[in-house]
Amino acid sequence: MSKTEDKERKNDHMAHLADRYKDKLTTLPDKKVPLFGSLYMYQGFWYKCNKLQNIFSIESLLLAQETFKAHPADIYVTTFPKSGTTWIKSLVFATVNRTRYKNNTFSTHPLSRSNPHKCVPFIETELYRNTPNYPDEHSPRLLSTHTCYTSLPQTIVDCGCRIVYMCRNPKDVLVYFFHFLSKMRNKYQIPEIKLEDLFETFANGSIMYGPYWDHVKGYYKASIKHPTRILFLTYEDMTRDTANGVKRLAEFLGVPFTKEEEVYGSVDDIVRLCSLENLKDVDKDGLSHGIPNETFYREGKIGDWANHLTSEMIETLDQITKENFLGLNISF
Repeated sequence: MSKTEDKERKNDHMAHLADRYKDKLTTLPDKKVPLFGSLYMYQGFWYKCNKLQNIFSIESLLLAQETFKAHPADIYVTTFPKSGTTWIKSLVFATVNRTRYKNNTFSTHPLSRSNPHKCVPFIETELYRNTPNYPDEHSPRLLSTHTCYTSLPQTIVDCGCRIVYMCRNPKDVLVYFFHFLSKMRNKYQIPEIKLEDLFETFANGSIMYGPYWDHVKGYYKASIKHPTRILFLTYEDMTRDTANGVKRLAEFLGVPFTKEEEVYGSVDDIVRLCSLENLKDVDKDGLSHGIPNETFYREGKIGDWANHLTSEMIETLDQITKENFLGLNISF
């Protein structure tokens, strides 16, 4: 199937979905949000509809809940948007597949040729493919989603597969969301975006996949209940000590590094392969989900929020975070 035919098929499928779930949408609370248009509340979180053929929509979630079949050997990478999704995908892919690609040179490794979103595709994008990136016989399948824990397809929750969740300081999430949307303005004819407006939207939870704090708490509490199935990470911890973070990741995923691998620098090789410096130059002129690959990368710094947020914004977000994470061992 050509790219044009594949795109036409996807668009037809999405149009069919819009019709299939239109009655369901009329039963859901909705609101108009200046930066995102119409958002629908479903199972406690806000989602876009696919009127603009948005793959990451409430319709896609409903379809996944109805039809997606998880396997016990699957691995799912889950995040709230702009929490280091691209990076954690690359680390999981490189760690799980290090034996498979051990004879590849640095330049021929899949992560040196393809964006991590293609190596670890979203469940939502796979729903529209005739031939999924990870066919059923490939094990483990590596897939991802931004969906909150309580809305995951039930087969993921029930089958015993592993989930890696990474969260990030909400102040940095807000700033990176702002820069991401700003980069998207020209492509999607989005009106001018003001940080003050996005702050209000983010703080009151009316953002795609939001509220942010409920998203994080859902996976955190699930990880406490199921520690062998759900690994809860923070972007900050992974950034400060990536090598030990990768070893912890490998242990959790059932592929721990051997002493020999550590001596020969396998951990350091993965850290280097998945560095921002390497990833941002891979297929930089290509597209993932119709979005230019370069859009997914910025500086990757911790604490960049201090250069953008006002003292009032900082105080407000800190207070909301304190109230929501009270009694939980979540810190940035």
